[in-house]
Amino acid sequence: MRMGRKVGGFERGGALAAAATDGVRRPEAARVTRQRGIILKSAREIELMRAAGRVVHRVLERMHELAKPGVTTGELNDAAEEMIAVAGATPLFKGVENPQAAFAFPAALCASVNEQLVHGIPGSRRLNEGDIVSIDCGVRLAGYCGDAATTIPIGTVSPENWRLIDVTRRALELAIAAIRPGRKWSEVAKGVQKFVESEGFSVVRDFVGHGIGRDMHEEPKVPNYWDGRNPRLDFQLVPKMVLAVEPMVNAGGHLVDFAGDDRWVVVTRDRKNAAHMEHTVAVTETGCDVLTDGR
Repeated sequence: MRMGRKVGGFERGGALAAAATDGVRRPEAARVTRQRGIILKSAREIELMRAAGRVVHRVLERMHELAKPGVTTGELNDAAEEMIAVAGATPLFKGVENPQAAFAFPAALCASVNEQLVHGIPGSRRLNEGDIVSIDCGVRLAGYCGDAATTIPIGTVSPENWRLIDVTRRALELAIAAIRPGRKWSEVAKGVQKFVESEGFSVVRDFVGHGIGRDMHEEPKVPNYWDGRNPRLDFQLVPKMVLAVEPMVNAGGHLVDFAGDDRWVVVTRDRKNAAHMEHTVAVTETGCDVLTDGR
């Protein structure tokens, strides 16, 4: 999700708040919705999102198997689209419109190679030995969404690329471990930022995580950094809240640009490599439940 007024991602004119999803107006959902437009999920809805998350997990596991030197990003997308169709799901990203872009997003996957941060368009590009590729996948199944991402090393990669992937994975794990009801999200974001920067990398500011449910993008926005300049971004974690948590980490500075006139593919401004990890998680009474780990 793109931050600020520019629309560079799948936000479609602002984070979308879904309508009530099960015909039952829950008091706690109404309270939080009035505050931030956040839609809390019932136990049934969370299980439906877990089912969507299992499809996403299987796709990403298959991408780890297929992503080898010589394979094109288009071939990866073809395999993902077939898996999603067989599962009876639909891809979240395909056909999404961006008011600034020249065309709707054409694929089921975002496949972002090396300095490409997000929204890499699958096509004829062949993966080379030493590349890293970030694969983002989202599906809708039975009306509910699952969304996750991973960064895959291609063949033998440099120690710096391995470290970039590992730090991004650990940043996501740190965020998940820190989630508990009553905590402010800013506390989690500060921990993620401190860890990433202590490793000599930077956290992307222009793109953040998001709420998720019937729509791919719901409130709240879920940043992976915290500078205190926009306190309205902060929110309190409460049970039944479902979030897509997705740290994006750059090997160099945090600034990013569009790669071309199509206004889809986003690259690091200094053209150093980037990594991206994401899980969909539900806040519980004691912590959180990962919905895209395949369990």
